[in-house]
Amino acid sequence: MRMGGRYSHLNGEEYLLVHQQQLWEEVQGVIAEVDAFSCKTKISREKTMMGKRLYSPEAMNEAFKRGFKSLGWEQRRNTFWVTDDERLLRGIYGLSEQEQKAAIEAAGHTPIMSYNQTDFVKDRVAVEVQFGKYAFVAHDLFVKHLSFYVSDIIDVGIEILPMKDLEKEMSSGVPYYERDLLNVIRQGRGVPAVPLVLIGVLP
Repeated sequence: MRMGGRYSHLNGEEYLLVHQQQLWEEVQGVIAEVDAFSCKTKISREKTMMGKRLYSPEAMNEAFKRGFKSLGWEQRRNTFWVTDDERLLRGIYGLSEQEQKAAIEAAGHTPIMSYNQTDFVKDRVAVEVQFGKYAFVAHDLFVKHLSFYVSDIIDVGIEILPMKDLEKEMSSGVPYYERDLLNVIRQGRGVPAVPLVLIGVLP
């Protein structure tokens, strides 16, 4: 595959170029190694595309997974505790997992364990590969990457999406780079408050 578009939010790409050049090259290398045409294995059952051969999200995800894992990128989970008291949550967010739970219990509330999980993390850089439903991208950008950044686990997040020309040859409901680029820039320069690189990919 190849990069068809990329956008640096809050100097995400610039950070990589200065501080994590090797990891940035690894990400680009993984993209280049994915053979998209070998992933064109899904036969559509949708009325508007009945019988058409489409790119399979599962096959492309698996190809990216093999590439990143071979270079030591690993899935990472960030666990935290929540409750229904807004003021209490504001006061404990920066605490450790154990301290959050203890503070909630000390205040007489019931702690609820929750977590965010990201596809690949290595040396404080996170990568999400998103060929699923379009709603998942907002969760990646405004929840996952931000949560890992605020929790001091990463310094920058990378989101890999299909370009529109690729999305047109996939099932309906898949995200595409051009739309999510707009979703980011219309929030203003500081939202989400995490350095990011959006990458749009093509076969």
